[in-house]
Amino acid sequence: MASMKPSRPEQNEYAPFYARYIALVPGDDVMAALEAQRLHMLQMLSARSEREGNFRYAPGKWSVKETVGHMSDTERVFTYRAMRIARGDQTPLPGFEQDDYVKNGGFGERRLADLAEEFAAVRSGSIALFRSLNDAAWARRGMASGKEVTVRALAFMVAGHELHHQGILEERYFAAIPRA
Repeated sequence: MASMKPSRPEQNEYAPFYARYIALVPGDDVMAALEAQRLHMLQMLSARSEREGNFRYAPGKWSVKETVGHMSDTERVFTYRAMRIARGDQTPLPGFEQDDYVKNGGFGERRLADLAEEFAAVRSGSIALFRSLNDAAWARRGMASGKEVTVRALAFMVAGHELHHQGILEERYFAAIPRA
């Protein structure tokens, strides 16, 4: 039987780098957080224009569109890792270079509404995967980016990564965009 509410991961379930993401997730109910984020992100992005989607808060920084594309790409990678580990695959999983993904993602050529819709679809797929897991799957450990991680920690990392970028979008982008 699937378990819908895994407990919060312990520090020995993920690399120290990811503690900052996991700490952003309130409480222990990662499934509720993932579901709420999908709706919140859609609402936040639907209120934005294409001009705002192309905004960069500083030279050399990603645009809003690139940030949203990065969020979808990273969620796909984290959830793929979670699926492989949940299924008992012990193959070490490589890291990825986020800047190369953004550079080659073509996000600036797409509509912000399409990127928002894609994020929602990716998140729906992540939720479906996580909902399907039983307690044993949530606790499984594997290697990703040279570090041991549990499926439970990966779910919290997905939620925390979104919260990290949501905060950046709200504080550095949307608060700084001059109103027309």
